[in-house]
Amino acid sequence: MTKDKTETEPKKKGKFKKLLLVGVAAIALIGAGAGAGIYFGALSAHEAKPEDHYPKLVVRSTDAPEPAAEGEDKEAPLKVGTVSVPNDRFKVDPRKYEITYYPMADSFTTNLADGSGFLQIGISLSTFYDGKVINNIKRQAVPIRSVVLMVLAEQDPALLSTSQGKQRLQRQLTAAINDVLREKEGFGGIDNVYFTSLVIQ
Repeated sequence: MTKDKTETEPKKKGKFKKLLLVGVAAIALIGAGAGAGIYFGALSAHEAKPEDHYPKLVVRSTDAPEPAAEGEDKEAPLKVGTVSVPNDRFKVDPRKYEITYYPMADSFTTNLADGSGFLQIGISLSTFYDGKVINNIKRQAVPIRSVVLMVLAEQDPALLSTSQGKQRLQRQLTAAINDVLREKEGFGGIDNVYFTSLVIQ
C-alpha cells in the first residue's frame, strides 16, 4: 500500500504543476491581449486627422515682447501656435490671438479694366495663425502673385477712388489668396490684406 501512495503523489504533483502552468499561460495571454487592445485602441483613437497638420492659432501674450529680427536683412523668428482649429474658416477672436503681418516683397502693377490707366499697389497680409501660414505664402508666391494681378486687372478706377471700393478690393484679394492657399496647401489662414501703397494713374 505504501508503494501505491508514493506513486500517486508524484502523479498528483505532476497534474498540479501542469494545471498551474496552463493557468499562468492563460493569464499571460489574457494580459497580453488586453495590453495589445489598449495600445491599438489608443492608436486608432488618435489617428492622424487633417487638422493635426493645419497651422495653429497663436495665443496672445500680455507680457512677452515681440521677438525682433537680428541684423539688417534678418526676419523675426516665426511664431509657434498652440490652438488647433477644425478648418481655416474658423471664427477667430482677435482679442485672444496674436496677429502676424507679412509684407509681400514687390508691388503689383497692372492695367485697369477700362484701359484708362494702371494700378500699382503694395500689400501686406495678416494672419492669426503660426509660421506655417507664412511658409505656405512663401512657397506659393507665384500663384499668389498671379491671382492678385488678375483681381487687380478687373478693378474699376471709379470704384477704387472711394473707401468702399478699396475695402471691397481688400475682401476680394483676401478671398483670392485664401483660395490659392486652400487649393495648394489645404489651408488658407489669411485674415486680411492691407495696402502699404496704392497708386492709380
